Amino acid sequence: MGKATGILEVFGLVAAFVACDAGCKAADVTVENFDKNKPGNADELEVPLIVAIKFRGSVDAVEAAMEAAKQAAENVTGVVASHIITRTEEDTEPMLKLNAFDKN
Repeated sequence: MGKATGILEVFGLVAAFVACDAGCKAADVTVENFDKNKPGNADELEVPLIVAIKFRGSVDAVEAAMEAAKQAAENVTGVVASHIITRTEEDTEPMLKLNAFDKN
């Protein structure tokens, strides 16, 4: 089994960068590629892009990073969803590398 994974979805790329920076400063974590999603109701949203930040590390480090990142994102545009996987299964690891920013 792998490291812990924290996934935080926020509104917009600016909030994602601010949240990522706060999370990385708060704990010894690494970050996987950002992922983006334009929801079906994008025209109804203030910020029509949802970005997922994926923190990796020990459970304690990921929890600390996620808490700091959530607070930072709430100060910008807001949090959509968050979840921590305490021990990511090996078969799930490749999925963490996928993202919609890549053209491949």
